[in-house]
Amino acid sequence: MASVKNTSKTYTLNTGDKIPAIGLGTWQSSPGEVSKAVEAALRAGYKHIDTALAYQNEKEVGEGIRASGVPRDQIWLTTKLDNTWHKRVQEGIDTSLKNLGVDYLDLYLMHWPSSTDPEDTKKHLEGWNFVDTWREMQKLVGTGKVRNIGVSNFGIKNLEILLNDPSTKIVPAVNQIELHPGNPSPKLVAYNTSKGIHSSGYSPLGSSDSPLYSNDTITEIAKAKGKTPQQILLAWGLQKGWSVLPKSVTPKRIEANFDLDWSLTDEEVAKIDAIPDRFKVCGDSWLPVKVFFGDDE
Repeated sequence: MASVKNTSKTYTLNTGDKIPAIGLGTWQSSPGEVSKAVEAALRAGYKHIDTALAYQNEKEVGEGIRASGVPRDQIWLTTKLDNTWHKRVQEGIDTSLKNLGVDYLDLYLMHWPSSTDPEDTKKHLEGWNFVDTWREMQKLVGTGKVRNIGVSNFGIKNLEILLNDPSTKIVPAVNQIELHPGNPSPKLVAYNTSKGIHSSGYSPLGSSDSPLYSNDTITEIAKAKGKTPQQILLAWGLQKGWSVLPKSVTPKRIEANFDLDWSLTDEEVAKIDAIPDRFKVCGDSWLPVKVFFGDDE
């Protein structure tokens, strides 16, 4: 069998750009830890860093990039437009670029399909929705500020609304969604693929204290292969065809999460696919509108 090179693997987007298969996620990383985590990841060989305006750590991410010494053009940088900024897309991207200390983004995502009122986050903006936001995001293409635009946390129902609207001229390059064996979303992944949208998986480990770490199927495969449960979960995601964004602030774990130049057997993938337990790390109850409709399984 040919050697597996997941650490240098990329997926080609509908724009022709190539997104690295493995990235460092920075959601819920504590202040003071993010810059060191980003620096450690880039020095370990990661080429993809994922952040968001809502994470309130873009400045630290930028510090970590500069401290790593890795040239900007060798890094894929993703950030996201926050919900309360949907009417301020141009200001939103400029704010993120300034925070990060960079001239351009490789990928700019609409973080959620929720145009939240900045004056009252329990309310949705009147007369405005994510289709309007996407219309404004499309204007960023060609400005030099961003190479690709996409969405995050979009299910099939909302993607249908977006893609069928006459104002949508650009198909999202990426849909970043929660993907792990407890939330595999096969219908949504298949839908993304059918529309030429790349699926990128956040929380691929099932969050910090993931029940997947003690799942019998995962632990048995990990023991048999001499790998950690986390490595098994990441390899599974890569073999399912999406990019993975594991989060860690510990250098040893960051390095272990990147040690993925090997593969699972088809039988092992099938065993993980068959895990029946379902859970979501990130729901929509905190939003003023419902965005998940249980139709992606």
